[in-house]
Amino acid sequence: MRFFLLLALGLFLTIAPAALAEPQTDVEKSRSCRLCGMDRDKFSHSRMLIEYEDGSSVGTCSLHCAAVELANTIDRIPVLVKVADYDSKELIDAEKAFWVMGGSIKGVMTGQPKWAFASVEAAGRFIKAHGGDRASFDEAIKAAYDDMYQDTKIIREFRKLKQHRHNDGTVAK
Repeated sequence: MRFFLLLALGLFLTIAPAALAEPQTDVEKSRSCRLCGMDRDKFSHSRMLIEYEDGSSVGTCSLHCAAVELANTIDRIPVLVKVADYDSKELIDAEKAFWVMGGSIKGVMTGQPKWAFASVEAAGRFIKAHGGDRASFDEAIKAAYDDMYQDTKIIREFRKLKQHRHNDGTVAK
């Protein structure tokens, strides 16, 4: 009996710290987008993380939702805005990223795609393969704000259609 108690205690002491540990990645800390509810892991290539002066952070699925967050929290000071590198999905400083706007790959939460890359070479390869134009972070986020009305209108129409299909008993994709 003593052996089993010691075995159970040893197992508990081995597993408990891992179970109680803080989440390791930004996706584990913020699984879904605070603004739209989309799965940030599924959209790991476009996700963003905004870190505020007070030490808090907000994870979003896209530049569109990051722009909404920043507009809605005008009194909070962001100290760092990170974006996923399109290729590696690793978070990088959004202001240092090489952005591409447009191209043939459908955007996330937007009609005008906006992608970030860790290197100018990666951005160039994307443009060569899929089209689009190089941009700075300021140009990309300004475009996100400029696109906001049309993007929001399209999102609402899509969700209304999806809800209508769901209510009719058909499967919405």
